[in-house]
Amino acid sequence: MQQPGAFKIHRPKTPTKFDPLDFADTRCQKLVDSLCIEIMEGKNLRIRRVFEQPRAIYRIEIDKPEMNYQRTTLLDEETLEELLEIEPIRSRVAAALR
Repeated sequence: MQQPGAFKIHRPKTPTKFDPLDFADTRCQKLVDSLCIEIMEGKNLRIRRVFEQPRAIYRIEIDKPEMNYQRTTLLDEETLEELLEIEPIRSRVAAALR
């Protein structure tokens, strides 16, 4: 009898050429792309630094009150700078900081 919560791990019969780093890069890019779209569509935008040590982490909050929705995302400084290289995003962030 199997214990509750115990599941067999599926292992393919033939080895596949799967590189987890490629998957991570693709997934990260999809997250940044969806974040760009939501920054442009959101009503309220707040960005603040939550951690400074051991590395800077920023919290981005995007409100969409018409959908009763709030997205909160944590980004490192490098990703935030990469995001701010996009002109419409940079102007939207500048407007939110005023």
